[in-house]
Amino acid sequence: MADPDVDEMFRAAVAAQAKAYVPYSHFHVGASIVTTTGALFAACNVENAAYPSSVCAEAGAISTMVSAGEREIAAILTVCDGELLGTPCGSCRQRIREFAVPGALIHVASAAGVQRTFTIDELLPASFGPEHLGVR
Repeated sequence: MADPDVDEMFRAAVAAQAKAYVPYSHFHVGASIVTTTGALFAACNVENAAYPSSVCAEAGAISTMVSAGEREIAAILTVCDGELLGTPCGSCRQRIREFAVPGALIHVASAAGVQRTFTIDELLPASFGPEHLGVR
């Protein structure tokens, strides 16, 4: 498995964050993923007037990863606006869980850089995943 370059992930997430479409919340989020093959994918959040139709940055990055034929997250990094630690929402935690390999890291950043690193088990303890359905 490739050793993810956190600085490269941060730069990609910040570049994606700058493109966020957030006319309602004004809360810019960028995410980047490094797969087990070393491929890097990034995306931003895209809001919609009908909020449930909005797309989180993490969901966009995962969709891009899957569209490219990749299926295993080695690491993911999110960068958010504001002073508080912006971890992935519950729905994105489950999306990450679907593709995260054991030991995958979730880096949470602000404009100043990575503030904290989690495992998926820390963010989504006792979770339900593909292995519960006989997949993997």
